[in-house]
Amino acid sequence: MNNSVWRLMPGQTLRHRGWDDEYVLYNALSGDTHLLNPAAMHLLLQLQRAPAAESALAAALSAAFDFDDGHEPAAETAALLLQLSKLALVEPC
Repeated sequence: MNNSVWRLMPGQTLRHRGWDDEYVLYNALSGDTHLLNPAAMHLLLQLQRAPAAESALAAALSAAFDFDDGHEPAAETAALLLQLSKLALVEPC
């Protein structure tokens, strides 16, 4: 597992609303609106508290979500971080 440390993009406010298993997030830096799943929103809220290592984020995801569908928390975390970084919501630090 890559154990790089991640953080929210500086200035990101994470204004969001959730319904059922979907979250709408306003990107304060780009003005875009994104539709996120609960795991992605959970990672963002973890990073709002403080920058965190990828392994710590995977552990937090594993504790919060059931991965019985065959997904590994480490792989799921890496994929989510990549997607969130492409949306300019997070970055490695």
